[in-house]
This record gives sequence, structure tokens and C-alpha cells, in this order.
Amino acid sequence: MLLSEAERSEFRDPDWDQREDAVPVWITLVHLLFMAWTIINAHHGALFSLGLLFFLGFAQVTAQHQNRIDLQTPLLVGFFLAGLVIHGGLQGWWIAPVLGSLSEVPLMLGATLLSAFNDNAAITYLSTLVPGFTDSLKYAVVAGAVTGGGLTVIANAPNPAGQSLLKKHFDDVVAPQALFLAALAPTSILWLCFAFL
Repeated sequence: MLLSEAERSEFRDPDWDQREDAVPVWITLVHLLFMAWTIINAHHGALFSLGLLFFLGFAQVTAQHQNRIDLQTPLLVGFFLAGLVIHGGLQGWWIAPVLGSLSEVPLMLGATLLSAFNDNAAITYLSTLVPGFTDSLKYAVVAGAVTGGGLTVIANAPNPAGQSLLKKHFDDVVAPQALFLAALAPTSILWLCFAFL
């Protein structure tokens, strides 16, 4: 049964940080159970999908107690990752010779710089296409991708989440140049820490 506007809670804004009414404890407990189900069944596609569908149904039925679920962004990320897996394998013919010819420092520097313009999952995935990568070369790619993730909003999934939390301090606009310059010193320090561990 759908509730009328008068029966719904006063909360209308989808931003969780502006919510004033308390979420019932039983809703939180059911969310924790769904999280546990997802973790336990992460490698069992049918059970994972079943849990997702039941969660979406639960969220719809209890919508008056929850924030609106926006599926657009997660679906776009899912399509991006699916495309990466489908089309990324076809890039091995040129990526293997290029990355295979680099040593640790240039590889880490390249991964850091590319993470400022690309999603770091793409960079780390493409490096898996290189046969015979040593552990030190794998470390260089991952360390570089993680280090460069702070240089841009696009590279890391937590960056857009942080941007949405801090948007009231940015006049609804984050300047890419300012973000890059502000992140340059911490990125350099982290890069040196990873490089000399």
C-alpha cells in the first residue's frame, strides 16, 4: 500500500546529511543483514542477485523510512567495469609490450599520472594483461594508481562521495585545476612513501 504525501515523513530531501528524523533501528538491522548476505554470497551470482532484488523491494516498501536510492551512478559504474573487462582484454597486444618495457619507477610514475585522467581500476586492470609481471612491478602499478587517485574526482570511487559531502563548501563547483594543485603536495609525499617502502 502506497502512502499519501500527508502520511509520509516530513523528510523530502534525498541528501542523507540533511535528514532530521531518526531511522528506525529495525531498518538499520535489516540493512546490516543485507550487507552480510552480500558479503557472504559475493562469489555466488544467483544468490547475490537475489539479495539485491530483495533489498530493492525492501527499500521500496519501507521508502518512508529511507533516503531515495539513486541507481543511475552505480549502474553507470557497472557498465564501465563490464566494458573494461569485455574490451580491456583486447588491448593486450599493445599494452603488454609498452608496460613490459618499463621498470618500477617509470611504471609507478605513469600509473600515478594516468590516474589523474582515468579511473584507476582501468589502469590496474590493464596491467594484469602483461604476462610475467613481477611482484615489484605489480606493486608499482597499484601504488601509482592509488597515489594518483587524489588528483582528480574521476579516479577513485570515494572522491565523488567526498565531493557530495563537501559540496556546500565549494559553491556547487569543484575546479579541476584547484583540486589538482591542492592534491599535488600530499600526492607527492604519498608517492615518495610508496616508492621507498
